[in-house]
Amino acid sequence: MGKKILIVGGGYGGLNTAIRLQKRHANADITLISKHDYHYQTTLLHKVAVGTLSDRKAKIYYRDILNLEKIKFIKDKVMEIHPKENYVLGKLGKYSYDILVIALGFKPDDFGIPGVKEHAFKLSSFNAAIRLNHHIERKLKDYHIKKDDADLSFIVCGAGLTSIEFAAELANERKKLCKYYGLDENLVKITVVGRNKNILPVFDHKLIQKATKKLENMGITLLTGASVKECKADGVLIQHNDKEELIRGHTILWGSGVKGNDTVEYYSNDIQSHKGRIKVTPQLRSVDYDNIYVVGDCAIYAQREVVFVPTAQLATQMGDYIGNLLSDELEGKTKHKDFKFINRGSVCSIGHLDAVGVVFGRKISGEFGAFMKNLIENRWLFTIGGLGMIYRKGQFRYRRSD
Repeated sequence: MGKKILIVGGGYGGLNTAIRLQKRHANADITLISKHDYHYQTTLLHKVAVGTLSDRKAKIYYRDILNLEKIKFIKDKVMEIHPKENYVLGKLGKYSYDILVIALGFKPDDFGIPGVKEHAFKLSSFNAAIRLNHHIERKLKDYHIKKDDADLSFIVCGAGLTSIEFAAELANERKKLCKYYGLDENLVKITVVGRNKNILPVFDHKLIQKATKKLENMGITLLTGASVKECKADGVLIQHNDKEELIRGHTILWGSGVKGNDTVEYYSNDIQSHKGRIKVTPQLRSVDYDNIYVVGDCAIYAQREVVFVPTAQLATQMGDYIGNLLSDELEGKTKHKDFKFINRGSVCSIGHLDAVGVVFGRKISGEFGAFMKNLIENRWLFTIGGLGMIYRKGQFRYRRSD
């Protein structure tokens, strides 16, 4: 066998790196390490949290999509990275490498705001989404016992893509959930608290207006230009219109920002990082070590002096690039083009049958927007598992996912 290539993290970037190496028949000893047996699409975690995407369907098992004769898979949690000695330390073992690809994903950033860690849910992982789903179910089914209106108040901190998609998905399912548990749907309150003056700041004014109107028509309260001062057990203290007020609610979702991985931030000796993210060269190498590449949320990547916010689209393209670059190197090619991110757009779903966004520079909305959102998710599934993967795990217009 040739060089030891170790990929730590099985998210979009890590998995795409492995799949690309697998497709290129790279002559190397390749290992993928992940703390889970399965991959999940972080862009669909809001559906898992609300219950419109089942946990069974959301899981994509690594051993089912990897050719285990070409790619070794190890289930372990990476705890430390030792670049001088060329090894990483997991809970279950020590793993050496010649080439390391860091793809460990993100963590929520609470910005030091009191109570976020203790009282707020985060859509940072599959298990976190499942915990939130079970919590929502408990609050709905037990309301007839406690009769506490705060149990039916859901507060979303943040007004970006993930936060808005969760709020819209919950609002879209409110009627059905209330029917299940014998509740008056007018008792269920959904509030979005955003620091910017508008929701979805990645979009232009017309799309923001369109999304705002759709959400308000769904009965969602949008508090923009508001800052969260503290998360409490019974609600969120905010500063809004120069006044402090407490929004009561027993379900708080924190969606106000992310940072890189804790392992990178605290346990990566001799690698420069900022909030768990590593500065990389135009070929996605660590600036400190030539044999370490970084993809996805752990990479600080700039193009024409613009630093890109981590997204699934960016991580996927990074994974493809590194997979091809390493395959080329194993074939003896020494010259490589720099990584260039191609922004194909972004789509925010507003329930199962509606969305707003931009695809290849074109503004889209409504059912066509929802169709494009599904197409984007299904296109990625095709790259890792073909048509069979789309049939088993895909998102479709008239087929619900629960």
